[in-house]
Amino acid sequence: MPADGPPQPSTAYLDHLADETEQRRRAAAVVQPAPEAPEGGAPRALADVVDAAASALEPELAHVVRTLHAHPETAWEEHDSARLLVDLLAEHGIEADLGVHGADTAFRAELGSGDGPTLVVCAEYDALPGIGHACGHNVIAAAGVGAFLALRDVLRSADAPPGRVVLLGTPAEEGHSGKEVLARHGAFDGVDAAIMLHPYGVDLADQVWLGRRLLSWTFTGRSAHASAQPFMGRNALDAANLAYTGIALLRQQMPPVDRVHAIMVDGGTRPSIITERAQMRLYARSKYPDTLRDLSRRLDDVARGAALMTGTEVEITWDDGAHPSLPVRTNEALTARWVAAEQRRGRDVLPGGVVSETIAASTDFGNVSFRVPGIHPLIQVSDPSVALHTEAFAAAAGSDRAVAAAVDGAAGLAVTALDYLCDPALQAAVREEFEAAGGAIDVPRYFD
Repeated sequence: MPADGPPQPSTAYLDHLADETEQRRRAAAVVQPAPEAPEGGAPRALADVVDAAASALEPELAHVVRTLHAHPETAWEEHDSARLLVDLLAEHGIEADLGVHGADTAFRAELGSGDGPTLVVCAEYDALPGIGHACGHNVIAAAGVGAFLALRDVLRSADAPPGRVVLLGTPAEEGHSGKEVLARHGAFDGVDAAIMLHPYGVDLADQVWLGRRLLSWTFTGRSAHASAQPFMGRNALDAANLAYTGIALLRQQMPPVDRVHAIMVDGGTRPSIITERAQMRLYARSKYPDTLRDLSRRLDDVARGAALMTGTEVEITWDDGAHPSLPVRTNEALTARWVAAEQRRGRDVLPGGVVSETIAASTDFGNVSFRVPGIHPLIQVSDPSVALHTEAFAAAAGSDRAVAAAVDGAAGLAVTALDYLCDPALQAAVREEFEAAGGAIDVPRYFD
């Protein structure tokens, strides 16, 4: 083996994807062909006030981006991160409740009146173990809080449109489904729409976000002396090995955007003992809720088949200690407002479909988007070649480019929220699109 480790995988496929993305970018019409806002929305004078307020927050948002980046906290442990954001709101005269909706590190603040629709701005701030903010949630936090603060004066003025904007601090997205926990504790009850953004390698109106479930298989057999009496044993490691092979064989028949990843966490104690217990942990992902449900059933069959072939038993545990994350259902009417707002900030936002859907991850915002209309656009903080969950993206998330994205993102979210509150026709279009796509689903019972 070379001194510097295993051979580096070829980048040929990624290079082809980059070329294809550039070709699609050139061929695609811009989502909104001109930087002027679409018809409707907020009065231009109000939108200008909010946009300028976001720009004025740059020093404070830079502090948020860099402080969270320097002191990353993982899921359910974001105590200092949440406190930093709550204290910033307090400095602007806004009281936030910390420790809400079943989570110690969640917070909630509100602006506006209860006479109109309610829109939620989500802010994430958890980091990844060992690699920090390699998903850029520090930028999400700064943009969400910045959007809320940019709306403060308008929503407290005589010109305020009817309705409320809620800032919801949402912990534990990484490896968990914090938003589902909050939702089951009422966070989105009475909410009409929800918006947030995510940092990325390009400015993108919409991208595929796969649904994700967590799974563990625990195989139990019978131990025996592996040399003297192997025939008296039933090998749980054999079952796990067959199950792993079964996943590999299943992949040929899976839809192209399904994903299964598995690791072995327990494979026995000694070579001389037939393994009595073996455990695997898996992620299952798919593009649609119903295809994720189908994939789940097929994986159950793989595990039971492996147990049957080896004379062992299997315990199948879905989403233990977490909740499923559904795919994101994007509301195009709201997305159009986001794109217009970002174009005003000088960003050339690519339409959905330009970046290959094979480059797909997951987010618990999907669970929100199947309860209420929502958007989850992406904003550029790095070069397009830099992938999420890498050291290179972690570095980008603390850069000057990340600060600029937080400010532009705050402006975009704030103007989108204001457009929604000011425009009953937009509210109706958002709701009609959501209902036409199937409306709300019973998320907690969907996989029963």
